[in-house]
Parts: sequence; C-alpha cells; structure tokens
Amino acid sequence: MTKIKKVLIANRGEIALRIIRACKELEIGSVAIFSEVDVEGIWVRKADECYPIMGDVIKAYLDYEKIITIAKRANCDAIHPGYGFLSENADFARACEANGIIFIGPKPDHIELFGDKMASKVAMKKVGVPVLEGTDEPILDVNEGAKIAKEIGFPVIIKAAFGGGGRGMRIVREEKDFRDMFESATNEALKYFGRGEAFIEKYVENPRHIEIQIIADKYGNVLHLGERDCSIQRRHQKVIEIAPSPRLNNNTRKELCRIATKAMFKLGYESVGTVEFLVDEQDNIFFIEMNTRVQVEHPVTETITGVDIIQRMIQIAEGSKMIFLQEEINFRGYSIEFRINAENPLKGFMPSVGTVEKYFTPNGPGVRLDSALYTGYKVPANYDSMVGKLIVWALDWEGAVKKAKRALDEFYIEGFPTNIPLHREIVRDQDFKDGKFTTNYLD
Repeated sequence: MTKIKKVLIANRGEIALRIIRACKELEIGSVAIFSEVDVEGIWVRKADECYPIMGDVIKAYLDYEKIITIAKRANCDAIHPGYGFLSENADFARACEANGIIFIGPKPDHIELFGDKMASKVAMKKVGVPVLEGTDEPILDVNEGAKIAKEIGFPVIIKAAFGGGGRGMRIVREEKDFRDMFESATNEALKYFGRGEAFIEKYVENPRHIEIQIIADKYGNVLHLGERDCSIQRRHQKVIEIAPSPRLNNNTRKELCRIATKAMFKLGYESVGTVEFLVDEQDNIFFIEMNTRVQVEHPVTETITGVDIIQRMIQIAEGSKMIFLQEEINFRGYSIEFRINAENPLKGFMPSVGTVEKYFTPNGPGVRLDSALYTGYKVPANYDSMVGKLIVWALDWEGAVKKAKRALDEFYIEGFPTNIPLHREIVRDQDFKDGKFTTNYLD
C-alpha cells in the first residue's frame, strides 16, 4: 500500500471543491489548477496550492502534458480527474503511470474498453449482461446504417460511438427520417468528440434509466452501493437523480445489482464506477454504458449509505482493501439531487452567464449543497452550465419531496437565470410526487 501525500485535481468548479474537501479529511495535500477565466474560482482559494494553466481556456483542462508537468513540479504523487474533461481518457491515465503518478481511477485498459461503447457492449454481453439488439461495430456509412435499422425495426436510436452526454444521439421512429437523423448525429459526434462513428440500437419506449454504483478494490472485492434513478432528463442529459428509485420492483433492483457486481468482478474492474441500464415497462433490463469515473450524481448515494465515494476512490488507488462487506452497507431513506444550471427555461434553456449579485442558499436538516458559487462570482461562458447540485434527504419518499420543495423555495440566485423555477414546478407535479416518471417525463 502506497500512502498518497498530495493530490492534484485536474478539474474545476464544484467537483474540484468536493475532491479538495475529501483530501482535507484524509489529511492529504491538495493542488488546484485554473484557466485564465477561473482565477477567482473558490476551489483555487480552498486548495493548499494552486497553479495557472494559461492559453485556451477549454484546452487548459485537457492538456494533460501540462497538467502532469505541474503535478511533478508540485511534488504530487497522485491526480484525481473528477468527471468530464480527462476523467475517461486512457492516454492520460497511462501518462500518469509513466511519470510515476498515481491515477485515482480505474486501470487505463478499462477506461479504454468502456469509452468505446461498442466494445463495452460486446464485453458485457460475454459476461452475461443483457444488451439491446443493435450493431456490434461502429459505422459511418449511412446506407449500411439504414439497412441495419430496417432489420432491427423502428424505432431505433443512433448514438455516438465515442462520446456521451446526449451528444450525437438521435431517435428515429420512421424509415423515411433515418438518413437525415444519421447525418445529423454523426456530424455532431465529429464536432464534439473528433470521431463521427455511430452505432444503432433498438429504441425502448418509456424506459426508466437506472444505474448501479460499484466500488471495487485491487484484491477482487466488488460491491454495490445500490441504484440511482436518472430517468428525469432533458435532451438525454440528466436533470434530477434519485436514490433509491421510488417505484422499482425489489426483484428487479436485486437483479440489477447482481448483474452489475458480477460483471465488474469477471472483468477485474478496480475503483468506483457506474453501470447504467434501461428498464422497460415489463421490467426487462438492458445495459447501455459503463462510466469509469465518479458521477455528477454521486451525492445521493453517499447520502443514503454514508459512504464517502471520493475518499474510497483515493484509498483504493493507494491499494487499500475494502473496509466493509456488502451486508454491512445500510441503505436508509431517500435522496434527490437537483442539477442547478445557469440557463433560461423560458428561452429554450439557453445557457446564461453573469455575476452572482445575491445568493441565498437553503439549509437545515437533510439539505446539502455542492456548489462553487458565491456572491460576486462571475459565471464564465466557456464551460458546462451546471453551477451547483442541491441534494435533499428524508426517511421516506414523501418526506424527501416535501424537503425538496422547501429547499428549492429557499434557494435564490440573482444575476442570471437558472433552472430553479423548473425544479420548483417538478416537485409540485403529481406524477413526480407519485414517483411516476420515465425518460420521457420532461418531454
């Protein structure tokens, strides 16, 4: 076991601040990096040390050669990538290893495998995980795609083979629309991910999006921290996440957890990760992807289990064995996370920027806020629109919804539009209160 003494956080915003806090509790030094527009970032102030990365403000958090150089200059023995940016970049993980720096995450080969949606689908199928009918190889040719889609039967979904976050994704309900949709999806994938290949799958109507949180050490111990319901989405991007799912059949829950843990054990996975599934109206289960990083929505799992997922990631990277057994994990209550975005719901969810002029945050029992905002902070236009995450907890689902309603009503940000008004509407909607929602809920 190698004790980590100092961690560089290769990220920004609330997740950088979250990792800094975990390091402080583990008595590990923290090093922040920042682009030219992030000089006033609160994570920069909270870290033990900070270093600028000048130049293009987007590429600043993607230039892993510069990041590794800074880590070596600061005498860091580990790097935590957070989520987004370099978090699922196998070359970055390998470069860390080559420079004698611990990458706090899974093995590069697993990052590479699950970063390729087609290869991961084939691998999961081999270890007994149910997958959707569709292509086993990425395709670029629209004629080939049209032929495959017709064989599968409409509706189908086109997905970018080398991307995520809802980009390069199109649902095609009729054959006549396939060509335009395919070209649109592959062009978007090329723009955002540098590769236009796509794969085609049977589209499941009205599914629930359920994911299983996995933790695995370097000694073959794999366990789960239950499921999260991520069905409430807009344009295939998650908006609200819930743990546990309020209307999931208990037998289906057990089967999802069994499948996910068994697959990760067979594949020799290490670190934390999330196995994502679709569950149809008949409770059939279909694997969709595996995320080899900490998820944006990890706080709801921490809230119902008491397990600090970031700390566990660090300790596993050090070589620590699992400190608890599956049966020792206690699931208690319900937790809901609301992604707070700087965007205007009344203008097509147009991203917004500005200075935080007034900032009143919710508080009280069962309320957590992960955010890098403060009064006077200028939200830059260069990054994702998410500026915080409001997490609530209560012993039962009804109590969690009421807690959410109260917390959202207390939350006030002045200076730019946010999606808080949308969340206030959702928690007052009867279908939401009844736990009746699928991936089509917001549509």
